Amino acid sequence: MDMTILEPGLRLLAAIAAGALIGLNRDLHGKPTGVRIHALVALGAALLTAAGAEMSAQDASAASRIIQGIVGGIGFLGAGVIMRDDKGSRIMNLTTATSIWLTAALGIVCGLGAWKLAALGAVMAVIILTVGNSIDQALFGRLGREDDPATPP
Repeated sequence: MDMTILEPGLRLLAAIAAGALIGLNRDLHGKPTGVRIHALVALGAALLTAAGAEMSAQDASAASRIIQGIVGGIGFLGAGVIMRDDKGSRIMNLTTATSIWLTAALGIVCGLGAWKLAALGAVMAVIILTVGNSIDQALFGRLGREDDPATPP
């Protein structure tokens, strides 16, 4: 196999794996985004970042500008999943929107080839998504509230 394609290919596959891992958690919790969206967000971010890193040989600020564009632009995708309930008193899917933003960050890190950082970030994200809801529910229960107002029932 050509070594010039191996490294970028591994970066993209790592991004897909990290995004899919986060998306699997969202799917398991019945959220509006899942494996495909998160994997595609991570892949897109990694692809653009890797391309920017390649262009940096000619233009030192190319990768930086691409990363800024990804971070700014991903907010529109995340905003698309945020909703209010019928009464307008509860905001829903903020965690999912945040997971989309985090998935883009993981894709950027993979695109830069920072494997250890990407793996650590993905594992920490899954732990937070898995354990965090239980902690939130326990704390709000102690405060005499049924649930977090930002979390749908």
